[in-house]
Amino acid sequence: MRQPEAIIFDWDNTLVDTWPVIHAALAETFQHFGREPWSLDFVRRNVRRSLRDAFPTLFGEDCENATAVFYAAFERRHLDALVAMEGAGEMLHTLAAAGIPLSLVSNKTGRYLRQETTYLGWDGYFHRVVGAGDAARDKPAPDPVHLALEGSGIAPGDSVWFVGDAGIDMQIAHETGCLPVLLCQDEDREEEFSAYRPVLRVTSCDDLAQRVLDMIPANA
Repeated sequence: MRQPEAIIFDWDNTLVDTWPVIHAALAETFQHFGREPWSLDFVRRNVRRSLRDAFPTLFGEDCENATAVFYAAFERRHLDALVAMEGAGEMLHTLAAAGIPLSLVSNKTGRYLRQETTYLGWDGYFHRVVGAGDAARDKPAPDPVHLALEGSGIAPGDSVWFVGDAGIDMQIAHETGCLPVLLCQDEDREEEFSAYRPVLRVTSCDDLAQRVLDMIPANA
């Protein structure tokens, strides 16, 4: 394993804790259609794909209306309830200061993703911020990774780390040839990573930053 040329991060629940907001917006959407909402634990373990990929299966012919209900519920909450993961801001500052290009690839709708990075004052850290709908296909398709690196002069490969908390993040890393890095404290989710294994596991943002700094030569 070598010093990364670039790092691509997932957003939700990798750099920020957004499960309560996603759960509340989904619950409001299910209730609108007279359906039993999912529990927060179920949402944490099962919500992975973008809305445009997931809602047609969940809501069928009601998909368009369900999308409108979800976004209305989400917009009322997402900035006020946005919470950075412990050490995330400091980690981004450290990595950017070390000269490592950083990008985001998320299955959150692009405009909300950019609102949130700006709200936290983190938008200046990222070469590209790629959300759902920005590329032709969403994660785990490889399109967002190529868009995230566009203009950097860096091609997808094992010198590019893809850092995320979920199996879908490990999948896109494998399918683009990037190094899959799992940033996750949960120890009971091995089945989620059985098909696409992480090469590196870290339990905190501080841990990840230190791993990278340890790879940089002292005279660099």
